[in-house]
Amino acid sequence: MNDTVTTARSVLRERSIELLGHANVVATGVGYKMVDGKLTDTPSIICSVANKVAASSLSSSDLVPAEIGGVPTDVIQTGIIRAFQAPTERFRPAPGGVSIGHKDITAGTLGCWVKRNNEWMILSNNHVLANINAGKIGDAILQPGSYDGGKNPDDQIATLEDFITITLQELPSDCDVAGGIVGILNALAGVAGSDTRLKAIRIRAIENLVDAAIARPLRQEDVLAEILNIGAVERTGSAILGMSLKKMGRTTNYTEGQVTQVDVTANVGYGENRTALFTDQFMAGAMSQPGDSGSAVLNNDNELVGLLFAGSDTTTIINRIENVFSALNLTL
Repeated sequence: MNDTVTTARSVLRERSIELLGHANVVATGVGYKMVDGKLTDTPSIICSVANKVAASSLSSSDLVPAEIGGVPTDVIQTGIIRAFQAPTERFRPAPGGVSIGHKDITAGTLGCWVKRNNEWMILSNNHVLANINAGKIGDAILQPGSYDGGKNPDDQIATLEDFITITLQELPSDCDVAGGIVGILNALAGVAGSDTRLKAIRIRAIENLVDAAIARPLRQEDVLAEILNIGAVERTGSAILGMSLKKMGRTTNYTEGQVTQVDVTANVGYGENRTALFTDQFMAGAMSQPGDSGSAVLNNDNELVGLLFAGSDTTTIINRIENVFSALNLTL
């Protein structure tokens, strides 16, 4: 092994506990130093921090020295490090990003906790919490969803509080594709695979802005106002082209993506030859699969920017959070 690596490891063994006592430091290790975003071949002692902050905001005792025992140091931002737990398990209290569903569906994703009239509510999709308009206010909401073993009433976490009705259009089975070729986009409600597809239609349907619903928790102690493996939502934001995105979902867990299109208008299939026209959506790449419906979509600043509701193997369609909050009168 390189002598400088051996030296760095020896020094770190003596100083790791001390370094972990510094404010904001969450991990230490030996690795190659990054300079101006490029990896060098210089072995260093690396301190991982929850958030990088200006040196002026730290006390002198919490500053990581430029070198320790003659070994250079490096500081990288990793965020808070948490033990991963499968999102299909039962959680009490329950964070965002885990399995949930109306008693009569398979499973989707608990997006995040929001407030209406200063009361905690679960935010997810209509097709997750309200069974594509078929649910009734007061219906049982299970966590985990029934596909993941949730039973009613043992695993009931909430009752359906409100939803925005999705205006659907039924199409003849031989309806021709009009207006050019459209991408095939699967609605993400069913975890076992979906027969829903995006379709182009001759007659413009009534427009929808959101596929959204909320549920009222049975017990306040079941509320965990953060998202699994992501943390707390800081505030709301607005999605723009090129923005980096992340989400935690029931099927694909933590994934990242980027806003590839805005001002998206799409016909989304909901099974049984039904489609719904959605406007003012935004699109990302392949960051979801069936069962991820309802996931909260955040940017790198942990700002909530969207509610995931449909997609395919290559694309994801997301409601703008501004439209969701306005439609359901929500706040954080």
